Amino acid sequence: MVSTLLRGVLALTLAVGGGTVAVVGPAEAAAKAYKNCTALNKTYKHGVAKKGAKDKVRGSTKPVTTFTVSNAVYAKNTKLDRDKDGVACEKR
Repeated sequence: MVSTLLRGVLALTLAVGGGTVAVVGPAEAAAKAYKNCTALNKTYKHGVAKKGAKDKVRGSTKPVTTFTVSNAVYAKNTKLDRDKDGVACEKR
């Protein structure tokens, strides 16, 4: 394994078979799995979503649009997205 600094992003080069390169950026490295929505909402006040997600609502309720968009954080917390709309722990 060889480590190198590339434009401020930590890049790890892995020699597997024909060779594979994996790049890990700061956002992905900092992504954390939270125990529950209370814990997640302490860091991300209105929840976290994957890119392109929209809050699913019922009736005349307005959807939350102030959530943080982070594919990496959402991926680690998909279990907290109960309605499977791509937004975990959405909160007004």
